[in-house]
Amino acid sequence: SYLINDISVPKVTGTSVSVLAAKSAITDRVDLFSNMVVFSSYAMQVVMGFMMMVAIFIIMPRALVSVRRINEVLTLAPTVTFKENSHIQSAQKGQIEFQDVSFHYSKDSEAVIEHVSFKADTGQTVAFIGSTGSGKSTLVNLVPRFYDATEGAIKLDGIDIKEYSHNDLNNKIGYIPQKAVLFSGTVRSNMILGESGREELSDEEIWQALELAQAKEFIEAKEKGLDTEVAQGGSNFSGGQKQRLAIARALARHPEILIFDDSFSALDYKTDHILRHELKEKTAAMTKLIVAQRISTIMDADLILVLDQGKVVGQGTHKELLSNNEVYQEIAYSQLSKEELENEN
Repeated sequence: SYLINDISVPKVTGTSVSVLAAKSAITDRVDLFSNMVVFSSYAMQVVMGFMMMVAIFIIMPRALVSVRRINEVLTLAPTVTFKENSHIQSAQKGQIEFQDVSFHYSKDSEAVIEHVSFKADTGQTVAFIGSTGSGKSTLVNLVPRFYDATEGAIKLDGIDIKEYSHNDLNNKIGYIPQKAVLFSGTVRSNMILGESGREELSDEEIWQALELAQAKEFIEAKEKGLDTEVAQGGSNFSGGQKQRLAIARALARHPEILIFDDSFSALDYKTDHILRHELKEKTAAMTKLIVAQRISTIMDADLILVLDQGKVVGQGTHKELLSNNEVYQEIAYSQLSKEELENEN
């Protein structure tokens, strides 16, 4: 027994020493690992701080430039100014006259419109045709004063358009752009959009305008009718449907002057033909200015102006221009055959 105990004591003592040594080594390593983790964490925070500072120094100059430009836009005074009030009384309704009108987008640029003169009496249809960039849209955009003519005068009902207040001028004009603009909401909310100096449209008036614009059928087919949802930009309607809704919106306001800025381009030929026929019959009192690319759209116009590089190179009826104007002939025969043109006549 004494021998066993005597031998065991050194063994136990040796084992204890080994355990203590191992424990001490592990503790030192754990402390070292912990210190490394803490150091890495702090180092990462410092590095991230420097990276953010670098990003700020890079972005700040750009942001300051953007702020400066935005501020310039916000503080920019409009170049087209309107009178506060205009109490204009005129016996004429819807007469528009251009008197030797020229227009430059800037002082140093070439003239976009040069010495254009014409007169549209109440109820007449005046059309503009020409190649791309000939100044057609710019010409009609001078009527609602999106820009002011550089030279000459534009008269509405015998009075210079600069004498009208913004509201009075807008109330006389119904403008339909080439790209139809619809807003999120309903068909009804889009139809009553904008002030027109009269009471809010009734549903009956809205339906009448939709019918005239050949839009009644596809709106009636919708389950909610006038309460049909319109997505942003009218993305839930086709291009032709959006254009007809935009036309209906302008018609519903009963303006004295209708401006169609290539507004029939999204319509198929059948709808185009029916719509023009309906407009001729039911808007006889409204003066119509039509910018078009299709000869078929403007054949029935009382006066057609042919534009080339901002200049009027011919004016008259379809039949007159087809017989004596080379530019008009070139456009006409590139779209329709001689037989089709004769049949239209």
